[in-house]
Amino acid sequence: METSNKTDLIPISKWNDFYQFPTIGAIRQYRFYNINNFNNYVIRKIGKRLYIKVSAFFEWIEANNEM
Repeated sequence: METSNKTDLIPISKWNDFYQFPTIGAIRQYRFYNINNFNNYVIRKIGKRLYIKVSAFFEWIEANNEM
């Protein structure tokens, strides 16, 4: 059995280490204004850290035609 090094949770501050789009500033704006229920759908909080659930992010993009 092969294990994957990929994770479905990425800290907001490390997002651009994995993906070029959107910028961290844009993600923070989506979160601050909770655009199209972004916080409930995409953001996960573990302790004090905020993470983006990658699969939920791309589903959110498709559902909102932001791409």
